[in-house]
Amino acid sequence: MITVSDWIRSSSNQHIDLYKQWFNVADSDGDGRVTGNDAIKFFALSTLSRPQLKQVWAIADTKRQGFLGFDEFVTAMQLISVGQAGYDLNSDILKTEIDSEKIKPTVLEGIDALVANTKSPTINAQPDVYGTGQLQPFPRVTSKSAKKLPLNAVTSIIDGLKKLYVERLKPLEATYRFNDFVSPLLTNSDFDAKPMVMLLGQYSTGKTTFIKHLLRCEYPGAHIGPEPTTDRFVAVMSGTDERSIPGNTVAVDASMPFSGLTSFGSSFLSKFQCSQMPHPLLDEITFIDTPGVLSGEKQRTQRSYDFTGVISWFAAKCDLILLLFDPHKLDISDEFKRVISSLRGQDDKIRVVLNKADQIDTQQLMRVYGALMWSLGKVLNTPEVVRVYIGSFNDKPINEGFVGPLGQELFEKEQSDLLSDLADIPRKACDGRINEFVKRARSAKIHAYIISHLKMQMPAMMGKAKVQQRLIDDLEDEFKKVQREFHLPVGDFPNVDHFREVLNTYSIDKFDKLKPKMVQAVDDMLGYEIPELLKKFRNPYE
Repeated sequence: MITVSDWIRSSSNQHIDLYKQWFNVADSDGDGRVTGNDAIKFFALSTLSRPQLKQVWAIADTKRQGFLGFDEFVTAMQLISVGQAGYDLNSDILKTEIDSEKIKPTVLEGIDALVANTKSPTINAQPDVYGTGQLQPFPRVTSKSAKKLPLNAVTSIIDGLKKLYVERLKPLEATYRFNDFVSPLLTNSDFDAKPMVMLLGQYSTGKTTFIKHLLRCEYPGAHIGPEPTTDRFVAVMSGTDERSIPGNTVAVDASMPFSGLTSFGSSFLSKFQCSQMPHPLLDEITFIDTPGVLSGEKQRTQRSYDFTGVISWFAAKCDLILLLFDPHKLDISDEFKRVISSLRGQDDKIRVVLNKADQIDTQQLMRVYGALMWSLGKVLNTPEVVRVYIGSFNDKPINEGFVGPLGQELFEKEQSDLLSDLADIPRKACDGRINEFVKRARSAKIHAYIISHLKMQMPAMMGKAKVQQRLIDDLEDEFKKVQREFHLPVGDFPNVDHFREVLNTYSIDKFDKLKPKMVQAVDDMLGYEIPELLKKFRNPYE
């Protein structure tokens, strides 16, 4: 017996030439993509029910591109074979065990005649945002404040977000210097980047070992030991060969999503590197290994760069943030508290891992878990209980002498849950991109309101410096005025201290007044264009 997921991986090269012929038939436009309309016509030849074909598309189009490339098409054909063998195609089908000998090649009615009438197959690359795919212009609210701009040449949700960013959001950000106050302007690599997982914790809590455990090998430049071995931020990514790339080189590489790190200066970039290696897991996920958070006397040695600022930057980019704790290091130092506070607004991404839990017995584990929850409750300041995974994430067998058979079963279930959470990241990556894009748009709009409000308080001629200083000193009150005037949620406003620090370097009088057309364009994007984009690339069987 074998799971459907393992069978698909092991049999992906079977009948590959036949699948190329079928892909050419299904691809009506010849652009290397099987769209939803193509799939409805072609998959109907399998005679599977519509609910089953809905699951086929949902599983094959895991990245929610709204179309199937050749690899995704092959996966769809294999799933159809499983369905034709009598297995129920549901959301858990990939975990279902099957008898692979009972799975026959996919049967499609009338396919031979269609192949005979089709030219020889040519599997094309997927077109980019400026390619040949066409999307009808989004319906837009009729408003004099917004100029109608057709969004054509969009081939996926991600490509649509790129287009919307350039046409709608970026002008607002550039006008009010959003990139200096909150986040650097986005590039294509930010949209195309693989999902990222960041690991945080004090030294020797097992961050690097955790990555090694998942990869089943060490990444280039990895150091593991009881002392603070990882002294830099490391992006562990997929590559054709094993190598380490210095931070300054990484930051200027347009193909990587790290150009925004240049704002932290050379002192940080000298403590940043990219480790590349060929690995199937890294083809789907990028890991961010971080230096151990300092505690005790070590905190008194100041870092040469803004550590919490860097953490906050990565947190906004990451899809999952793992806080690792050691049963013998439950204290949350001042620096660790600042780091956790910098994750404000990213609560939905945070998971806590109580690592090395097999070093204590069951009774101690119960007490350690309670102490950890108490410590986190004082720092996270949220009424919800954060998800905590308990286990020992290394290559060594679980120490049964401490935990016993009951603890071993618990660890295995917890580790399985965490690995399932990680496995879901690529599938949820598109939803995560949409979520972050919408959050950014709302944040940019609030930023524009704040800047334009401050601009309105400035005098026309005399006393500008004095008024600017008063506004900066009373920034909290000014935030409240903006919140009341535009009926904005308090939780969406930026950090007052950081905003004040950046604002001190600007002359408020030099900013533009509020541009209603730009704000209206962002409102239209959030209210009409993004929903229409999602509708365009949804599952065709829904």
